[in-house]
Amino acid sequence: VGGLPDGIVDTDMLAANAVATSKIADDAVTDPKENLSGTAKAWANFNGSASSNHIRSSFNVSSISDEGTGEYQANFNNGFSNTNYCVVTGFNSHHWGSLDMRWPLGVREINTGNVRFYVQQVANGGSRVDSTYSFFAVFAS
Repeated sequence: VGGLPDGIVDTDMLAANAVATSKIADDAVTDPKENLSGTAKAWANFNGSASSNHIRSSFNVSSISDEGTGEYQANFNNGFSNTNYCVVTGFNSHHWGSLDMRWPLGVREINTGNVRFYVQQVANGGSRVDSTYSFFAVFAS
């Protein structure tokens, strides 16, 4: 710890030593949400049937573009260095009478600055449909 020649240590010396030994180098601390391994690097919960900004909640998603019925493009605030990331999708399910309409959300195109996907009905010929609740998350190293 250090001290005076006669072995006396004062609080100022202890404080100075603690700061000197635990100081973190400049630029060593970064945004933990973007750099933790195993965490989502982008995600959103959005309303795909709205005509304006559909995002309810998100991380690293600047906007979601409506590309037509059931077609969307999620644009990232901070893009990725490559397209080797994983997109996990989710959707809602509607019950109309006795018909259970399940809508898969599929990835159409992966880019460094955005991802494009679609919502499609299983029934009724598999047509594209807007979904009130759509979700996706992006995982990357």
